[in-house]
Amino acid sequence: MATKLPRGLDGRTRDQNPPKAGEIRQKRSDTLVSTLRREYGDGFAPGIRSDAKLGTVRERTDKSLHQLVKDIPKKK
Repeated sequence: MATKLPRGLDGRTRDQNPPKAGEIRQKRSDTLVSTLRREYGDGFAPGIRSDAKLGTVRERTDKSLHQLVKDIPKKK
């Protein structure tokens, strides 16, 4: 069973153990696009198959997850 980690002021989970204590946790590169679309919305990585992995999307677009999330069209 997964344990709940405390979140920082910005709502993101931070590592608790040295040597990365206090750093924002990174999404794994093997996270599926379908999982990220559930979290960030259907506008995440348009044109990319849902069974692709985050690492593949990063390589194809040369963007970080943060940049990909910022590129999601805003709903009016």
